[in-house]
Amino acid sequence: MEAVERRKKIIEIVSKADGPITGSELSELLDVTRQVVVQDVALLRASGTPIFATSSGYLMLDMNAKKLPLKVFTCRHLTLEQAEAELMIIVENGGRVRDVIIEHPVYGEITGTLMLNTIESVKNLIERLRRKDSLMLSSIVDGVHMHTIEATSEAELLLIEKKLREAGILL
Repeated sequence: MEAVERRKKIIEIVSKADGPITGSELSELLDVTRQVVVQDVALLRASGTPIFATSSGYLMLDMNAKKLPLKVFTCRHLTLEQAEAELMIIVENGGRVRDVIIEHPVYGEITGTLMLNTIESVKNLIERLRRKDSLMLSSIVDGVHMHTIEATSEAELLLIEKKLREAGILL
């Protein structure tokens, strides 16, 4: 398959996917290496294709989607179990965790894209962190981090804020 045709196929697959699709999954479907997929996605993004890389895989942005209410919450926790509880509070109460942000003392603001909005997506992220023996981004700043949360209403954001405060996670 030629590069141009492969990139069109990537757009088609990611656009039709029900959720994020990983580079490994795309490489299997297209019979190329994961690195070829990463390079193709980089070229697509550079050309303006609204493909979004998340911790769970690639998503196609819907440029016509309705703008939802957003709020940035500043949180602190130290363990993976506390991170799971935090993320579950958010998704179980109707929120989507867009990202995690830390303020690094040398590099400044560092953002990791998450796009988590289901219990399954939270469990998958936590399992990947456990399997890979990885550290959470917030571990390098004593657990302090921010999340950009979107919800369908301001009332949902207020409920999420209340639940995070009750759990002792919100700063």
